[in-house]
Amino acid sequence: MKNKNTIIETAKQTITVESKAIANLINYIDEGFEKAVKFIHNSNGRVIVSGVGKSANIATKIVATLNSTGTPAIFMHAADAIHGDLGTIQKNDVVICISKSGNTPEIKVLVPLIKNYGNKIIALTGNTESYLGSNADFILNSFVEKEACPNNLAPTTSTTAQLVIGDALAICLLELNNFSSKDFAKYHPGGALGKKLYLRVSDLVSKNELPKVVPTTPIKDVIIEISKKRLGTTAVLKNDKIVGIITDGDLRRMLKDNNDISALTAQDIMSKNPKTINSDEMAIKALETMENNSITQLLVEDNSKYVGVVHLHDLLKEGIF
Repeated sequence: MKNKNTIIETAKQTITVESKAIANLINYIDEGFEKAVKFIHNSNGRVIVSGVGKSANIATKIVATLNSTGTPAIFMHAADAIHGDLGTIQKNDVVICISKSGNTPEIKVLVPLIKNYGNKIIALTGNTESYLGSNADFILNSFVEKEACPNNLAPTTSTTAQLVIGDALAICLLELNNFSSKDFAKYHPGGALGKKLYLRVSDLVSKNELPKVVPTTPIKDVIIEISKKRLGTTAVLKNDKIVGIITDGDLRRMLKDNNDISALTAQDIMSKNPKTINSDEMAIKALETMENNSITQLLVEDNSKYVGVVHLHDLLKEGIF
């Protein structure tokens, strides 16, 4: 059994080998890569990504990345393609074939069939002189000197290189398509990621109570309002304009500093000029404001009119935090 130090060294060596190989890929980003990107960008079809074995696994991830960044893509397993799935490919589609060696039997059968359809082929391969490289219209070079596997057999470094080239391709297309964060939100409506991109303060405020008092409101009534609305705070309004805020913390400090609170009113303990946010701002901005000011609530305005409170707990419930 290997000892702890040997395991750590093996892990470090694996990462070192792969990181050096990835850094070396910069040397293979050339005019051929640029032409492939531009061809995809100018095409009217989809990107069909195909491979076999571990390369097929990488192909599915590249497809997912392309789809999520605005480039329509479909995965087609190379083995299945020659047994009925060739119908996946439509007239204007571009096909990316992934293969480290470029000489696998499935690829040798698949390539001429694709060419007979009249579709362009982009080879993502570590062997540019291979059958795939020689018959492709464009080449994305993913050459690596060796696998991280000590036997130089298990696809490790080579599949990581394929993945990185796929990411580079997707990001180049994203920029050519002027794909914005708003576009990204359309494709990621679910989960915390999507909510960070589309959830607005108004979506949160609409679910909350509207705690409010005026400057002359007696402290007893202020406490009742804060307790009743269950947000740990209340706005202080004068002529329907926000002039202050009172939080649970303000009440605790008041009780600490005053033996007799019967004569106190809201204006005596409120914090003036409180932090506010417009209702049409993104929820993530509300979180940033809270973090930067070490607070847990924000008063919300809509065209300078008080419309409610957004609480840190609201953001936690939505998974924004």
